[in-house]
Amino acid sequence: MFTVFSRILNYGFVNFWRNGWPSAATVAIMVLALLVFFWLIVFNVTTEQAVMSIQDKIDISVYFKTDTPEDEILNIKQSIETLSEVKSVEYISSDRALQRFREDHADDQIITQAVNELQGNPLVASLNIKAKDPSQYVAIAEYLSAPSLTRWIDDLSYAKNQDVINRLVTIINTVNRGGFVMTLVLAFIAGLVVFNTIRLAIYSSRDEIGVMRAVGASNALVRGPFMVEGIIAGLLAAVVSLLVAIPTAYVVAPYVNALIPGFNVFQYSYTHLGELLLYQLLFGIGIGAFSSFVAVRRYLRN
Repeated sequence: MFTVFSRILNYGFVNFWRNGWPSAATVAIMVLALLVFFWLIVFNVTTEQAVMSIQDKIDISVYFKTDTPEDEILNIKQSIETLSEVKSVEYISSDRALQRFREDHADDQIITQAVNELQGNPLVASLNIKAKDPSQYVAIAEYLSAPSLTRWIDDLSYAKNQDVINRLVTIINTVNRGGFVMTLVLAFIAGLVVFNTIRLAIYSSRDEIGVMRAVGASNALVRGPFMVEGIIAGLLAAVVSLLVAIPTAYVVAPYVNALIPGFNVFQYSYTHLGELLLYQLLFGIGIGAFSSFVAVRRYLRN
């Protein structure tokens, strides 16, 4: 078994280097495919960061009537926190709301003067509710529409934010579906290139394969070297694609950071280098081995 395995590896390496330009072309095409795959991963992470940034700015604000006791508001807050859809609930008293208003408009002398001339506090207590996922705001809004709660609630901001929330959910779903479809198309194209390259290698080695089969070589011994070629191509493509992608990430990092403050593409790529290399290896070797297996299998059936 060890002798057969070592021969398969040896024949695979020899055939890969002997094929020369076809092997180089296969690696080059797979590098391009893996580069797109790498940027799909980075793009997915980038969109997640962008969505999280937008999501943190979206919430539901519940404004209570002026005669609502504070104990009742705190009880409502506690009941909302028990919902599985809720990420956090912040209570803002009327006094705290007025203080925030003064801080936000500290540079506007007209508004500051108008507030100082007021006899009382025109602002009411409120709750700011954040959901774990934008699609869950519907369930939270339905919970807040219960009669036992609406008797205390003066206004609910969900209707005002509903369009923004729905658009955000649509963007998330579209990005996820688009990335998945692009990955499938990319895998198919890369696999087709490897498949045709291996078929070309089989055709150029047809006399040698015929002799091997004539002397009783097993299908595994015939198939093995070509699968090794596909694996070598996937391995080299994975390494080369990362060597190209990481410097590229360094170049585009400032532009991405300008759009999404706090997110550095290069830093993410560098700190997740092992994980990204594993993904590239699995994707590249998987496509190379599978395409080679299918190509040789079709030949052996003929």
